[in-house]
Amino acid sequence: METAVYVNCLAKTYRSPRGEVTALAGATFTVGAGEFVCLVGPSGCGKSTLLRLVGGLLATDSGEVTFPSFPRTPKRRLVFQDHALFPWMTVLDNVAFGLEMDGMPRGQRQVRAVAQLRAMGLAGFASHYPHELSGGMRQRAAIARAFVTEPDILLMDEPLRALDAQMRIVMQEELLALWENKRPTVLYVTHDIEEALLLADRVLVMSGQPGRIRDEVRPPFGRPRDLTGRSHPELEDLKWRIWNMLEQEVKQKLQIAAR
Repeated sequence: METAVYVNCLAKTYRSPRGEVTALAGATFTVGAGEFVCLVGPSGCGKSTLLRLVGGLLATDSGEVTFPSFPRTPKRRLVFQDHALFPWMTVLDNVAFGLEMDGMPRGQRQVRAVAQLRAMGLAGFASHYPHELSGGMRQRAAIARAFVTEPDILLMDEPLRALDAQMRIVMQEELLALWENKRPTVLYVTHDIEEALLLADRVLVMSGQPGRIRDEVRPPFGRPRDLTGRSHPELEDLKWRIWNMLEQEVKQKLQIAAR
């Protein structure tokens, strides 16, 4: 498998009048072309910072992010926990926005956006505004906006965290179906260990702050992924394996916060 993303000894420190916070120190890993990789770790371990560094939204202090399998800078799209839809735009215009930024003519981008909305079950809401949609529908529109541009690399920062349990299951299934269609390279941040195991080809487990990659777990499920794997005994074993790596650091963080 060709390497789509190579993260080498990445470090990032935030500085403010209150002092310095080192978010990442020596994070190193790769993501293969067309691979779906999830990042899990304690709160504050630098997962979101790492995603933004790969996405080019932040500058590194040291280390590097390169894209070996791409002869040019790859097209990267980010999806955040907050849907980040523009409230003054219709759902159709929101989904078409990335295509507009890519320079696609209006008629062509609207055709593409409508097709993507149809695939997400949102075609009947194209002329609605974000405040007229449920939380789940807004997040589906945000995911549609990312996929419609056919990115090389999709960076997702807990995009389903705000959804209730039932909607989250539905969205996990829809997300995997969309990804299977084009197989972009995905780097996906989540706090949910089960979600990571159900979605990913590999789960990268991060240490507490400052963040670095401490282990890698490969879920034993094939593709296309059957999410009824939730009941498989292997899933429970892997969940506990990952939790055992995180438990002490999570408890230490809670103790510090309570002081």
